[in-house]
Amino acid sequence: MGLYDRDYTQADFSSQRSGFRYAPQLSFPTLTPVVKWLLIINVAVFLASVIIRPLADFSIAWLSVYPATVGMSLQLWRLLTYQFLHDTSGFGHIFVNMLALFFFGPMLERFWGSKRFLVFYLVCGAMGGVVYPVLANIGWLDKGPLVGASGSVLGILAAGAILFPHLRVYVWGIFPVKLMVLAIIFAAISILTLLQPDQFGNAGGQAAHLGGMAAGAAYVLSQSLRDKLKLKLRTGQWEKRMATQRNLQAELDRILKKVHDSGLQSLTSKEKSTLKEATKAEQMRNRF
Repeated sequence: MGLYDRDYTQADFSSQRSGFRYAPQLSFPTLTPVVKWLLIINVAVFLASVIIRPLADFSIAWLSVYPATVGMSLQLWRLLTYQFLHDTSGFGHIFVNMLALFFFGPMLERFWGSKRFLVFYLVCGAMGGVVYPVLANIGWLDKGPLVGASGSVLGILAAGAILFPHLRVYVWGIFPVKLMVLAIIFAAISILTLLQPDQFGNAGGQAAHLGGMAAGAAYVLSQSLRDKLKLKLRTGQWEKRMATQRNLQAELDRILKKVHDSGLQSLTSKEKSTLKEATKAEQMRNRF
């Protein structure tokens, strides 16, 4: 359910961001706030589960993605909590996940900012947790508990591969591979495993991998569209405010003309209220 055993180092790479040079560093990077706390929480939960066996049993039963029944598949909190659980039968699962988070996470957190990165990380993990129960409930995959941060980590890998495709990663500390090539390899492994789940191990984990990667890629590739939609929405809101102001000004002009022609006593209660509110608004603008 985790990534495969490997080590990473970093070669030079630069990218443009908001007019300045941004160079992701994968060789023993300085930890960013969200990545640091994700590492701490994951390791703390793992150690607590190893030491306190009832806690591990409880976590698998109630906090993992476990599509034993349709009802359990619909327990949405599992999409979040399973990301912080790992296989306690050994250290390999959590080690490779945290190693990848350690090297790749700061790159995106610095690029996007901590809040945006955290939301991205959790959504990628949640999407990985959605794909597996769907495939399990239609009978394509066997049902069992799913744990691990692999969906989140592979979402980071996919996003990084699109943003920094030529970034070099050293597999096992020896073989240089471009980040885009590495992402394609992992995606291919997941797809092949899901096409023939009986012949490969960890099909459920590969489903989470593919779901996380799809979410990470979709987030980056849809950025331009989302920016256009936000601009359109803001433009529409501005035009609506301007139209409201024009209508209000026209109504005030009518009320003031009525006062001029017939006196203040000729105004209805609604007209008086409108005039009073407009006067207060003008006084506030003059104050500032």
